[in-house]
Amino acid sequence: MQRKAYVTGIAALLAALLAGCTSGSSGGDDTSDKNADTSASSVAAQPGKYRTLPEACGAVSHDTLDSLLPGIAQITDEQQREKAYAGDAALTYDTDRKVGCRWKVESTDATDRLSVDFERVVSYDNAVSDDSEAQTIYTQLESAADIPESAPPSPAETESPSPSSSASSSASDSASVTSSSSSSSSASSSGSPSGSPGGSVDPSSSASATPAGLQPRALSDLGDEAYLDDQLSGSGSTAEQRTVTVVFRTSNVVVTIVYEEQPMATGTVPDSKEMQDRAQNLAGQLAEALNG
Repeated sequence: MQRKAYVTGIAALLAALLAGCTSGSSGGDDTSDKNADTSASSVAAQPGKYRTLPEACGAVSHDTLDSLLPGIAQITDEQQREKAYAGDAALTYDTDRKVGCRWKVESTDATDRLSVDFERVVSYDNAVSDDSEAQTIYTQLESAADIPESAPPSPAETESPSPSSSASSSASDSASVTSSSSSSSSASSSGSPSGSPGGSVDPSSSASATPAGLQPRALSDLGDEAYLDDQLSGSGSTAEQRTVTVVFRTSNVVVTIVYEEQPMATGTVPDSKEMQDRAQNLAGQLAEALNG
């Protein structure tokens, strides 16, 4: 009888120990579940749309290069012409992140330069998406270029005045012409014609200014966001060089186009609208190719 009571006591003790272990194990599972829930709640930001970049020197068609760089058509040697079309790849150490190409062609009238750069932006912060990081880089470029927040009216917006304003505009123009004629006559009588070498008016000063509607501005119909910059440098005894820059972002890729023209003849000013149209046409082609 004593032996049976002893065995029964041991069995009860084992049962109590097993119950304690089961309870402890259950508590450990609860902690693990809580950790799993916490990690699942911190979802990483979405990656960008683009994982690779195009080959920059092959991204611009020959027809487009003919338009941007008229001197190519004047190259008679076939091998030299093909070399001009090929361009020079920009030095880069990671073609999945940044690529570019440069072209320079001289013609009888001017020297034209073109550069195209692609940058694929990758965020290393799990809380910041690739697109958001690319947007930050684009905004920095736009701020550095000092692009105004609101663009001036484009030529299309000022080409069609209403009938009611047409008469007053004509009257104003007539008054302006009369005033201008009077001023010219006055200047001539004083012995200082504006076209003479001793005159105070720079022959290229009026042409140097960027026309209304073509000043640096944001572009609304290119990529996710875009801007255009137009700058003129050089004056006096040197030919004036115009530089048109178009920068646009599509998802996590930022594209920069720089188009420059410097005339051979002093006093000649590159046409702003023509250069802007060419640069924007190229930008549209590159944006379409990226989205394709």
